[in-house]
Amino acid sequence: MRRSMQARDDDWTSYMAIRAAWLSFVGGRTQGEIASQLGVSPAKVHRLIAHAQKSGFVKFQIDGRPMECLELEKELTQSFNLTNCIIAPDLGGGDDDSALRAVAVSASQFLSGLLGGSGVTRLGVGMGRTLTAAVESLPKIARPDLEIMSICGSLTRTLAANPYDIVQKMQERTGGIGYYLPVPYFAENQDEKAMFLTQRSVQDLMARARQSEAFLIGIGSVENEGHLVQRGMISKKEQEELLSGGAVCDLMGRFLTLEGSLAPDPLGDCAVGLHFDEVRGRRVIALVGGESKVDATLAALRTGVITDLVTDETLARALRARAGLQLAQSA
Repeated sequence: MRRSMQARDDDWTSYMAIRAAWLSFVGGRTQGEIASQLGVSPAKVHRLIAHAQKSGFVKFQIDGRPMECLELEKELTQSFNLTNCIIAPDLGGGDDDSALRAVAVSASQFLSGLLGGSGVTRLGVGMGRTLTAAVESLPKIARPDLEIMSICGSLTRTLAANPYDIVQKMQERTGGIGYYLPVPYFAENQDEKAMFLTQRSVQDLMARARQSEAFLIGIGSVENEGHLVQRGMISKKEQEELLSGGAVCDLMGRFLTLEGSLAPDPLGDCAVGLHFDEVRGRRVIALVGGESKVDATLAALRTGVITDLVTDETLARALRARAGLQLAQSA
């Protein structure tokens, strides 16, 4: 009885949210006018519209990008041999959060096109803040045939769920089937990793993930603002050792120097999940936002693994300047 009552409440909230959204975005009504028509408070109207947006009932799309972004896209595509490069315009916030929002919207439009057809039936996915924001911006797509495969350990070292794992969120948006990799992102040591890899379920899931038609990944940083540090995925000591070894990037659990080579650190050998070399030559879509990720992004691109890049204008400009500086130094 309690469940059925909750379901009715959820249905009623969705009904009201959709009606409020129509009145606001199509009818052009103010929140006060909508409140009067629906018989609720203006504050309630605000919550209903927010619910409609978060639930994917409202879809925004701006066709086209500014000329400066198109020029950057062409430059980065040619420089890093990309198939697609999408640069989200600078929103003027001057911070990584603004960049993340812009990338999330552009990436959601890109993913809508990718998943709208039937060409991709199995999608390998990583984790991270940018991926999470992009999937939350993704409109609902009816793809019950889609398999969403985690390509890296879905747990933290304490075996807690990682809040930036996107399998469940992607499953909610598409109606597809999600598969978690029920191991930590990093094992405590190589012996523990070997033990995880002897499990038949882990072997089967990783084998299926390798056969994905496309891979959706983030690009991580080892700086203080990075996901690994913020979520306690690595210790302060491990961070210091990574930085002293020249690591600037976390790509699928492996650490890279600015030149795109593996950093000399044993932690990457403890990553439980697919190595980026295992997806080389496949379609690999990377989402990254924020100027603070410039070194990490440059390192990831230099591996030659990434085929599609969605990023923001500020990071793209910094990336162009950083790559040019490196080229000038090595000439």
